[in-house]
Amino acid sequence: MSTSVAEPVVVPAPHERGWARITFATMAFLVIPMTPLLRVLLPTEQTALLVAPALAACAIIGWLAGGRAALAGVWTLVAAWSVTRLSDGNGIFPLLQGGWALLVAAAFGVLVAVRRDVAAPFLPRALRAIALSVGVALLVTVVVPGGPKRIADGMAAEAGRRAEESRTGWRQMTGRPEWKDFVAKNPSAGEMANLVEAQLTTLPASARSLFPSLAALQALVALALAWALYHRLGRARIGPPLASIRDFRFNDLMVWGVVGGLALLLLPGAAIIRAIGANLLLFFGALYAVRGVGVFMWMASPGRMATGALVVLALLFWNVLGVMALGLGVGDTWLDWRNRARPKT
Repeated sequence: MSTSVAEPVVVPAPHERGWARITFATMAFLVIPMTPLLRVLLPTEQTALLVAPALAACAIIGWLAGGRAALAGVWTLVAAWSVTRLSDGNGIFPLLQGGWALLVAAAFGVLVAVRRDVAAPFLPRALRAIALSVGVALLVTVVVPGGPKRIADGMAAEAGRRAEESRTGWRQMTGRPEWKDFVAKNPSAGEMANLVEAQLTTLPASARSLFPSLAALQALVALALAWALYHRLGRARIGPPLASIRDFRFNDLMVWGVVGGLALLLLPGAAIIRAIGANLLLFFGALYAVRGVGVFMWMASPGRMATGALVVLALLFWNVLGVMALGLGVGDTWLDWRNRARPKT
């Protein structure tokens, strides 16, 4: 008499469901940086340059974990085309953009591949990859002869070029008869147009001083989008899905990034020290602002219509609401709002 032992059934990891939100987020990430003000402020204008290599890295890791080789091959080709095409241009800045995109994707891919833990969350891995990339970039900058000056000159030239192109396009738009008729009926629109043109003149200086933190934040968003897109396209899971924004949190020790940045920014010292403080404050402050938004979403539990209205308000009053979200996020470090009882009203 023979007995047979049933083979264990391997249940494939489920895909993330739904394309609407991730498609909207990806399109916003690709389009918004090309608006007149943000294309001057943000380091990477063509953000597909960041997303494609990151998605290729995720697809390669998925292939190593038993996923489809075709998916890895396709996205590797797309990434190669993106880096070659979108980083093409005169001067050193296009090379910096392409190198940074490849460096971030490679660092993230190596860190995820070394520790293949499908339970390891995305954010700590991404933050470590960005920290590693920043460290390597700084090392290369220091080692290369004349590196700091060449990079500073390249950033200044690129910011100035974008600002001039944006000012020219803005003046052409505001010089049209249709716009003049609109301003005649709505004088506040003319004041807003003048304000935008003035900001296009002052933004290049901010873009140069905040370049490291802005580049790191853009890279973090690109990695998050690539992570979410891969788990909708691929079969092999390389980690857990991205959590809802209302569950967004991280190690509380990162509050020292905000404290340290604020201290360096306010204490008297050399301009380079204040610049380091400003970059630390912007990067960690942005993370805590998103954490504050998560706390608010957990407390309020708004529906879809209310969430849409909140997004519009955030775009209109980003400076005020941003400070409020930052305070709520930093306060969550000690108060831990979401582990308390949910409010009844």
